[in-house]
Amino acid sequence: ETGSGKELVARCLHDFGPRAKKPFVALNCAAIPEQLFEAELFGHESGAFTGAQGKRIGKLEYANGGTLFLDEIESMPLAQQVKLLRVLQEKEFEPVGSNEMIHSDVRVIAATSMDLEAAIKRGEFRADLYYRLNVLPIQVPPLRARLDDLPALSEAILEELRSQHELDREALALLAQHAWPGNIRELRNVLERAAL
Repeated sequence: ETGSGKELVARCLHDFGPRAKKPFVALNCAAIPEQLFEAELFGHESGAFTGAQGKRIGKLEYANGGTLFLDEIESMPLAQQVKLLRVLQEKEFEPVGSNEMIHSDVRVIAATSMDLEAAIKRGEFRADLYYRLNVLPIQVPPLRARLDDLPALSEAILEELRSQHELDREALALLAQHAWPGNIRELRNVLERAAL
């Protein structure tokens, strides 16, 4: 679900793994207009399209040796899904407007809040990309399904906010009564509001 901490899980996999010293690059696939998606992911050469005034490396090249986190993977345009599949299989790609192949040693972690198997049946997601990405699926449960995590999450959030406040048992009991439809993002906002 949205706000459940998918990017945090991806960052932990990166930070505590063998690629920790290399870049962690997050890309929200839903936030990029379809006509710019290819250039954002693969980069482009100067003059490759209107407005491409200089060469720009894409997220795949920038994440080389590290981890590329693709959030809301279901929003990736179908044409780019084909190209990402090739990168995952061949470990190389061409930037937009280039004839030069670039080698890519990147771990890809993809996240979705959608049922991708249903999206495949509707023709909205490529089955071959799904099977290529679905090597080690990790289910991140919503906060309401892991209320035992509230004390640790709250403490970490308050520490991140540099708050001097602590939650007593009564406060934690009140937090545990809420359904948390906004998940960890909602918890963070509530704690930030309380700290302010």
